Amino acid sequence: MRLGLHIGYWGLWGDAPEQLAAVKEAERLGYDSVWTAEAYGSDAATVLAWLAGQTDTIGLGAAIFQIPARSAAMTAMTAATIDQLSGGRMLLGLGASGPQVAEGWHGQRFAGQLERTRDYVAVVRMALARERVRYHGQTLELPLPDGPGRALKLTIAPIQERIPIYLAAIGPRNTALAGEIADGWLPTFFSPEHAGVFRARLEQGATRAGRSLDRFDIAPQVNVHISDDPSAARDLMRPTLALYIGGMGSRSQNFYNALVREYGFEQAAAEIQELYLEGRREQAMAAIPDALVDRVCLVGSRAQVRDRLQAFRDAGVGTVLASPIATTRDGLVAQLRALAEIA
Repeated sequence: MRLGLHIGYWGLWGDAPEQLAAVKEAERLGYDSVWTAEAYGSDAATVLAWLAGQTDTIGLGAAIFQIPARSAAMTAMTAATIDQLSGGRMLLGLGASGPQVAEGWHGQRFAGQLERTRDYVAVVRMALARERVRYHGQTLELPLPDGPGRALKLTIAPIQERIPIYLAAIGPRNTALAGEIADGWLPTFFSPEHAGVFRARLEQGATRAGRSLDRFDIAPQVNVHISDDPSAARDLMRPTLALYIGGMGSRSQNFYNALVREYGFEQAAAEIQELYLEGRREQAMAAIPDALVDRVCLVGSRAQVRDRLQAFRDAGVGTVLASPIATTRDGLVAQLRALAEIA
C-alpha cells in the first residue's frame, strides 16, 4: 500500500514556499504521490504544473479536476501538458463536483451525471490516445453537427502510454461506473469495514465492461492526526466531518450524509445535518460519534494508526491519500513524518 499526500486547497499548508517545502519533504520521505483539490478557489491544474517543475519523482494527482469546469478536450490538453512537464507523473482524478458548485459557479446543470461522466471520460481517453476525436454520446457530440467543426487530434503526446484516470464517486451507481471505466477510485470517508460492499459495486461495473480489477487502485482520502491523546485527535477531525455531513449540500441532497447513514449512523447523520444547517456548528461537531471518527480517519496513538493502516490494506486499498490535520504548519510536517515512519 502506497502513501500519497493530499494537500487539499491552496493555502492549507501556508504560503507558496511553505507548501513547496511540505511537498518536497513528502518526496524525501518516500510518499508516492501528492494530490491537490479544487472547488471555487484555487484550481488544481496550476498547482500541479507549479509542483511539476520543482519536484523530481513524486506523482502529481488531481483530486479532482471538476468535470463541469472544463471541456473534456481541455482536460486532456491539461493532463498531457502536466505529464510532459513532469516527465510522466500525471494522475488524473475527475469528479462531478456537486449541484451547488456546478450550477452556481460553473453554470452547468447537475443532471445525468452517469451519462455525462461516461461520455467525458471516453473523450478524454480518445484525446490522450491522440485519436481524431469523433464522438457521439448521450451528452456530448464532437464535432458538433451541421457546423464548421473538424475532428481534431491532440498535437502533443503525454509521456505515459496511458495516464491513469481516477473517478471520485460516492453513490452506488457512480462507484460501479468507476469500476467500469476508470483506473482507480477516489472515495471520501472510506470505511474499511464496508469494503465488501464497495468492492461488489466496483466489480459490478468491471463485469459490465468485461475487465478485471487486478490493477485497479482504491485510493481514499483520509484525514490523519497521530497523538497519544485520541480525544484531542478526534476533535481535530470534527470540523471537516461536520461540514461535509451537515453542510455540503441541501437536506434533500447531501451525498456524504447519505454515506454516513449507510454506515449505520442514521440518527447521528440526521442530527448533525439539522444542527449544522441551523447554524449551530459547535453542537453539530459535538454530535459526531467517536466511532464514526475512528471509522473514517486515522487518529490516535502510533499503535492505533498502525493497526488502522493494516485494516485499509486488508480492505484492498492501494493508495492512502493522507491529509494531515494540525493547528500549525510545524505540526502538519510532524504528522507527515510520523505517518511515513509508521507506514
